[in-house]
Amino acid sequence: MRVRFRFIAVMGSLFVFLSPPIGAQAPAQTPPAMTPYQRAVEDRLHNDWADLAHYQDQNAKLGPPKPGEKRVVFMGDSITEFWGQRAPAFFTARPYINRGISGQTTPQMLVRFRPDVIALRPRVVVILGGTNDIAGNTGPETLGMIEDNLMSMADLARANGIQVVLASVLPAYEFPWKPGIQPADEIVALNAWMKGYAARNGLMYLDYYSAMVDGRGGLKADLTVDGVHPN
Repeated sequence: MRVRFRFIAVMGSLFVFLSPPIGAQAPAQTPPAMTPYQRAVEDRLHNDWADLAHYQDQNAKLGPPKPGEKRVVFMGDSITEFWGQRAPAFFTARPYINRGISGQTTPQMLVRFRPDVIALRPRVVVILGGTNDIAGNTGPETLGMIEDNLMSMADLARANGIQVVLASVLPAYEFPWKPGIQPADEIVALNAWMKGYAARNGLMYLDYYSAMVDGRGGLKADLTVDGVHPN
């Protein structure tokens, strides 16, 4: 019995000796500095998750289509947004409206589909999304979840008399902002589903992938600035 009490007393003393003082905190870990792009995306996620304000003023100024105008909205992420910045004449010379937002995933696109597509009353919508979903920009997603979002956008468009063009996800061997992810096989699987879904539902499937893929499943080097975005 005495041995047991002595053991408990010794262990108690060690616990008091090794425990940090009451109120003391472990040293804080300094998080890695964010790039300006990461900071902008993070701000949007916390303040306006779907970035509904991004095109709000432009949408208000646009007005309804003119008589005979065959308006087309391009809905997407940075691949679409940068297209408008690098080749603006493609849009300004035609009744084409760019509604791409850098970093976005298909759930974000779905949330803003009404103000950025339906309310603009286009004849056609070209939907290009899924790259950032596979990268996990807004959290983990299965291919089925991405497919559900694409189907929901297509359903909304057709319910409002808008023709749907589903654009294939562009090839990518890796993502510069998410090292370690190998997206090539998932992109192939998503595009295969998209092509079949479009055929079954009378939609157009726009195949960028076949024209742009290299031998390892990435973007051809002469077509891209970083392996993900076209030049």
